[in-house]
Amino acid sequence: MAPDLRGQPVTLTANIRKLYAFSFLKMALFPMAIITLFWKDHIGLSLSEILLLQAIFSLATLLMEYPSGYLSDRLGYRLTLSLASLLGIAGWSWYTVAGSFAGVLGAEILLGISYAFISGADSALLFETLKADGQEEHYARLDGRMTGWAQCGEAAGALFAGTLYAFAPLTPFFLQIAVWALAFILTRTLREPPHLHQGTLSAGVTEAIQISRHALLENRRLRYGIALAALLGLASFIPVWLIQPTMQLAGVPLAWFGPVWAGANLTVALFSLLSHRLSFHLGHRGMIILCLCLVVAGYVGLGLVESVWGFVFYYLLTAMRGLQGPLLRHHLQRESRPGTRASILSLKSLVFRLLFVASSPLVGRLADHQGLATTFLVLAAAFALLLLPFAILFLHSQATRPNAVKD
Repeated sequence: MAPDLRGQPVTLTANIRKLYAFSFLKMALFPMAIITLFWKDHIGLSLSEILLLQAIFSLATLLMEYPSGYLSDRLGYRLTLSLASLLGIAGWSWYTVAGSFAGVLGAEILLGISYAFISGADSALLFETLKADGQEEHYARLDGRMTGWAQCGEAAGALFAGTLYAFAPLTPFFLQIAVWALAFILTRTLREPPHLHQGTLSAGVTEAIQISRHALLENRRLRYGIALAALLGLASFIPVWLIQPTMQLAGVPLAWFGPVWAGANLTVALFSLLSHRLSFHLGHRGMIILCLCLVVAGYVGLGLVESVWGFVFYYLLTAMRGLQGPLLRHHLQRESRPGTRASILSLKSLVFRLLFVASSPLVGRLADHQGLATTFLVLAAAFALLLLPFAILFLHSQATRPNAVKD
C-alpha cells in the first residue's frame, strides 16, 4: 500500500472497480453492430471506401498513439482518460450531422485520437494500482476481467442496435454521446498512484525514442511480444468490417445483427476471463498454438460456409481475441520498465495500426472485386504464413527469459 504525500497509507483499490466500469462504458458502442450498414446504405460507401475510412481512422490513431502513451506516463492516466472521453463526445456528436465520406471522416479522426489516448492508459493504471497496493501478481486475472467488462459493454450496446437502427438510423449515435458523457464523469473520480509521473516533458522526444529503441531493438522479448500481439490483433480486427456485409449477403435478418454482435463480444468476454486459467494449464506454448488454430479455422470457415449460420466462425476469431489479450498484455507489462508501461502498450497499438493502414485498402479492394468468400480464404493463408514465424520467435524468447518457467 503506497503512502500519500502526508505519509499516510492510501488504498487505490476503488480504481479497479472504476476501471471495470470505464471499460464497460468505452465499449458500449451502440452503433457498432450496424455501423457498416450505416456507411453502406445511409452514407453510400463501398467496401473499399469503408476500409479506406478505417485505414485513415487507424492513421489518426497511429499518429497520436505513442505520443499519447508517453503523455499518459508523464501527465497522468486520469487526465488522459478524461481527455479521451471528451474527444469521444465530440466524435459521436459529429456523426449526427455527417452525410458524406468527408463528414464521416471528420468524426472518425476525432474518435481515432480519442482511442489513442485510451490505449495503454487504462491498462497501465490498473497495473500501477495493483503494484502500489502490493497485488501486482493479480494483474493478468484482473486485466482479463477488465476486458470481460469491456466486451459485456459492447454486447449490451449491440443487443438492440438493429432494432434502434431500423426505427431511426441516428438513434444509436445519440445514445453513444450520453455514454461518453458518463465515462467522462467517471474518469474524474479515478486516483493516480502517488509515485507516478515524477518526470518532466523536457527530454520528451529523446526519452520517447529511447523507450521505443529499448522495446523494438534492445529487448527481444518485448519486440516479439509486440509483433505477435499486433498480428493477432489484426487477425481479429479485419473481420469486424467484413462480417456485417457477409451476414447481409447470407440473408441474416436485420433484427439478428444486434444479438449476433452481442454474442461475439460475450465470446471475447468469456475467453478473456478464461485466459488466465487456460494459460496456467496450457502454458505459453499451448495458448499460442491454440490462438493460431482459431485464426485459421475462423477464416477458412467464413470463406467456405456461406449459409445464414456461417457467422458462427467469426466467433472463433473473437474467442482468440479474448484469449490472447490478457496473456500478451501481461507479458508486455512484466517486461516494461516502471514509468514506461503505457508507452509500451501504445507502441504495440502503433504497430497494429501501421499493419492495418498498410493492409486494409488491399483487403477492401479484394473484397469488392473477388468477393468476401475469396477474401476470407486469402486472409487465412496470409495469417498462417505471417503468424507462425513470429509465434516461434516469441516462444523462443520466453524460453530464454531469465528465471523463466518452462511452459
